Amino acid sequence: MSKKLKVCDHSCFMCRYVVPDWWENIDIRRQIIKVKKGQRFIDEGTDAEGVYFVQEGLVKVHKRWGDKESIVRFAKKGDIIGHRGMAREKSIFPISATCLENTILCFIPIDFFKSLLKTNPSLTYELLMFYADELQLSEQKVTNQAHLSVKGRLAWSFLLLEEKMGTDENGRIRLVLSKTDLAAYVGSTYESVYRMIAELEAEGAIEVFHKRIKIKDREILLSNSASLEPQ
Repeated sequence: MSKKLKVCDHSCFMCRYVVPDWWENIDIRRQIIKVKKGQRFIDEGTDAEGVYFVQEGLVKVHKRWGDKESIVRFAKKGDIIGHRGMAREKSIFPISATCLENTILCFIPIDFFKSLLKTNPSLTYELLMFYADELQLSEQKVTNQAHLSVKGRLAWSFLLLEEKMGTDENGRIRLVLSKTDLAAYVGSTYESVYRMIAELEAEGAIEVFHKRIKIKDREILLSNSASLEPQ
C-alpha cells in the first residue's frame, strides 16, 4: 500500500496550524503513502498507531451497524482522518477508512501528533473546534433519521455535501458517489435513494450527470430537508 515520497506541500489541517518551525521535524517523522481507489487503510477496531491527512484524493470514513455500513463523513485534500482513535490509554480506531479514488496520504505517528497538540495551541484549538463541528453534524444526522423522510435526508445531504466538498467549474458537487454510498450516508436503502433522486430531479431540484450532482433549486431542497415527515 505504501510508498515513501519526498514531497509535502504543508497545506493539510496539521501543517496549517502548527508553528512553521515544526515543519522540518514533521518531515522527518511523517510517512507519505499512496493508496489505490477502493483500498481500505483503516480497519474499525484495530490499534490506532497514528493519524492521516489527505494530500490528494478522496476518502470515505465509515463504520458498521450490524450488517450495514454507515458513512460518517467524506475527507478531501487537507482533511484529517483517524483522530477519533486517539485516547488517553489504549488507542483504537472506531471507524474504517476507504479511498474513493487514488489517494495520497500523510501518516503521522500518534505519539508525535500528541506532542504537537501539547506544544501548538492553535492546532489544539482547531482540532477541538473540528470535534465540536463533527459532534453537531452527528447529532443533526440522528435528528434527521428520526424526523425526516428519505427524500428529506437526501436533500439535506446534498446541501451539506456542496458546502463541505465545493463545486467544479460546472457547478457540480466535487464528489462522485454511487447510490449505494449515498444510501449508506443518508441511512437508507439503494432502492429508496434511487427513487428519491429521480423525484428530486423531476422536480428540478437537482441535475444528475455521470454520478455527479448539481443543485439547481436550493429552495426545493431546503423545503424538503425542513419538513418533519415520518420515515
